[in-house]
Amino acid sequence: MTFSPPLISQSDPPLPPWENLPTMYDLPSENPEEKGLPDEFHFLQPLLLYLTFQPLNWSPELIFSAADMNLYYDLQHPLWYKRPDWFGVVGGSRLYHGQDLRLSYVTWQEPANPFVVVELLSPGTEDEDLGNTKTAQGKPPTKWEVYESILRIPYYIVFSRYTNELRAFHLVGGHYEPMNLTTGRLLMPELELSLGLWQGSFRGISKLWLRWFTLEGELIPEPSEEAITAIEEATAAVEEAAAATRRAIIAEQEATEAKRKAEKLAEKLRQLGINPDESDDDL
Repeated sequence: MTFSPPLISQSDPPLPPWENLPTMYDLPSENPEEKGLPDEFHFLQPLLLYLTFQPLNWSPELIFSAADMNLYYDLQHPLWYKRPDWFGVVGGSRLYHGQDLRLSYVTWQEPANPFVVVELLSPGTEDEDLGNTKTAQGKPPTKWEVYESILRIPYYIVFSRYTNELRAFHLVGGHYEPMNLTTGRLLMPELELSLGLWQGSFRGISKLWLRWFTLEGELIPEPSEEAITAIEEATAAVEEAAAATRRAIIAEQEATEAKRKAEKLAEKLRQLGINPDESDDDL
């Protein structure tokens, strides 16, 4: 595909970017040279990140995240793109121009660059993901170079499911610096979130997953977990109501039994010539 910008005479007023640059509708969403689709882990792990990416200090309408979506980054080379395994954005519209689902993420037409990117290591991509490769002359820059120097994405996360190793880098002074874990998690105070490893079951698969937590370390629940929690809470409420009913029945039974015993005692007193209804003042 070759993109040719429209001819504009010097007398024409400058056009806004969405009129003289390719949009997400013009740019390719698939590379014919790439074979096959991501494996199941590369589907499930980004899905869990997507479902639990809920920055607590941002409105849901200003939060966007995507997996395996083309990320365009260079106005001078509008067909160059990277395809992160997952990335999250805050500060932009949930929908493209507030009305459409995106086919790709074109940074020069968006109000904000990604704030965090996650790459899942594969044997064929590890060197590039970790910044161990250099750009060949005339070729597109590497992922590391794009994330660090062009888009300046504040947080870059790399996770290997083969070694369960989590590595993270924070943009400091224009360069990525390794991040340290705090109680096993990567803290991102700008989002009021943290990212860490969690041993649990997701979509029926029990393993070590990468997922979002609060800064304090509480799990951000995904919808199925929220449904389970709601069911558990409703069940607990029903059980508590049943327990309260049982307690009320027992209390009523005990009161009835106490009244019966009192009446029996009063009858015995009357048989002995003692009026149990008289008070001490009447004696």
